[in-house]
Amino acid sequence: MTSQEPVTELDPRYSSEDATAVPWARGLELLRAAEQFWISTVRPEGRPHVTPLPAVWRDGALHFATGPEERKARNLARNPEVVLTTGTGAWDDGFDVVVEGAAARVTDERRLRGLAAAWEDKYGSFWHYEVRDGCFHHGAGHAYVFAVAPRTVFGFGKGEPFSQTRWRFA
Repeated sequence: MTSQEPVTELDPRYSSEDATAVPWARGLELLRAAEQFWISTVRPEGRPHVTPLPAVWRDGALHFATGPEERKARNLARNPEVVLTTGTGAWDDGFDVVVEGAAARVTDERRLRGLAAAWEDKYGSFWHYEVRDGCFHHGAGHAYVFAVAPRTVFGFGKGEPFSQTRWRFA
């Protein structure tokens, strides 16, 4: 997973003259705090698929869960490339974050137990998961868990000054 500091750069083409690059610590703070993300995957015929979901930042990656028969899981079986987005719906206020990377399935039960605890800490007891057979179990269903270690993360500052920060990971 990603543990090093990324290269941080401001893109002046999409930033106000007085904007400065946002430190990775701020981007990371927003990823940890965000409750709602939008995941974009690619369907077999190449069309995009986008859906909301909760996610947890842990061990240098953004983690999400999905049922094995859900469209996003079926898409990931063919193409692991994803984009996860979070932010506000306002155009001139707040900060949006976009994470690009490949989703890798997590099956290690010790790691899954830590993630299950993180999910419940962040989202409450409704999101209590049991861990077995390399999956999260909730009620009658089960879910695969995926980790997305970012390759590139974009941060969009909205409102004066507008800014676009890019964090690149080795």
